[in-house]
Amino acid sequence: MATRQAIKNPEKSPAKSATKLKVVPAGKRGVDLQKILRERIARQEIAPGAKLGENELSKEFGVPRSIVREALSALEQRGLIERIPNRGAVVARLDLSQVFEIYDTREVLEGLCARLATQNVPPESWQDLVEMFDAPMQAHVAGGDYESFLAGYELFRRRLLEAAANPVLSNMLDSIYEKTQAVIRRIMILPGRAEIGLNEHRAVLAAMRRGEADEAERLRRLNMRSAKEYLKRFQSFVL
Repeated sequence: MATRQAIKNPEKSPAKSATKLKVVPAGKRGVDLQKILRERIARQEIAPGAKLGENELSKEFGVPRSIVREALSALEQRGLIERIPNRGAVVARLDLSQVFEIYDTREVLEGLCARLATQNVPPESWQDLVEMFDAPMQAHVAGGDYESFLAGYELFRRRLLEAAANPVLSNMLDSIYEKTQAVIRRIMILPGRAEIGLNEHRAVLAAMRRGEADEAERLRRLNMRSAKEYLKRFQSFVL
């Protein structure tokens, strides 16, 4: 496989329209358009390569095109979309080499986040997550309930970001996470990966519960490295 191969979504055609026109109730027209589009792109509800039309988005959300343009500019700055001559705004694609580069960067940032979070709050603050990553998360893995597993993981990462209390770090990690959510979902369903990831997160939380910041950082970095190695191993099935 070429190292520049683009991530493909076999269930969604890149050429498919970026939005499906829906009537948005007047009471919901104050929604954060940028946030909604970020979530749709991260979950691949809008596929890589799909066009984001200003007119369609303006009609769907009942906002002026100027508001749509502002949202698209913000998405472009985050690297989620790109402007292509004669096509306009389209959802950006990630190729294989970019994914590995992102994981290298994420390893360092996630490790830092775990260390800062451990340093900033009392060790007992993590007890509820320790308990959640025991039987409840194990049940999600055993039952193949990956949506619930992801919800638990999202709570874990948000709590770490909040405790780390570093806005620059938070923004960088959120931007990276948005770009790789689709890949994370595909890695999770690979043979044995969810169980391995669960055990790795338990180890991180155990270190945090003991108040061992350096160990938490080391284990979180190993967790990221492990995910990257799993991706390399199964890349022909994922990308």
